[in-house]
Amino acid sequence: MNNISNTQKPLGRTKIKVGFITISDRAARGEYEDIGGPAMQDWIKNALLSPYEVDSIIIEDEQDLIEKTMIDFADNRDCNLILSTGGTGPTTRDVTPEATHNVCERIFDGFAEQMRNVSLRTVPTAILSRQTAGTRGNSLIINLPGKPAAIAVCLGAVFLAVPKCLELLDNSNIQIDLDFVEQEFE
Repeated sequence: MNNISNTQKPLGRTKIKVGFITISDRAARGEYEDIGGPAMQDWIKNALLSPYEVDSIIIEDEQDLIEKTMIDFADNRDCNLILSTGGTGPTTRDVTPEATHNVCERIFDGFAEQMRNVSLRTVPTAILSRQTAGTRGNSLIINLPGKPAAIAVCLGAVFLAVPKCLELLDNSNIQIDLDFVEQEFE
């Protein structure tokens, strides 16, 4: 007797590719140690139970370069999940949200709202952060702040939605460590 329904979705791919983009003029020039990129990678290493590949780069705060890099990660490097750090503040050099809006086909306002809402509980200036999220093709792109503690808070605020989003985009079937993801990050 076969217990599998003909209408059941086949299991999607269980190995995804995560792209990490650090956006920092000083880090790209080697004047400053990149702490945001490693913080994102460490958080994902703890959160994902499924196997994954990594692609990472450090680039300057130039909108056209950010756009080209996001397009490359989504369209050519086949990253399911693209995380960026930096360039989300209020200065004129902070152009990551504008670049993200230009390359995404759909913007997910709920991600940005939730990241700011959770961040405001401990950091009053979080209201100045302009991170956003959206999709390009089958890739989910999430902008994060530059500080490691803020990266953890923001990923913790939205990551429970990521596996379902990736499943809907390309039938990925990833497992996450709920004990890690659901903890309070400060």
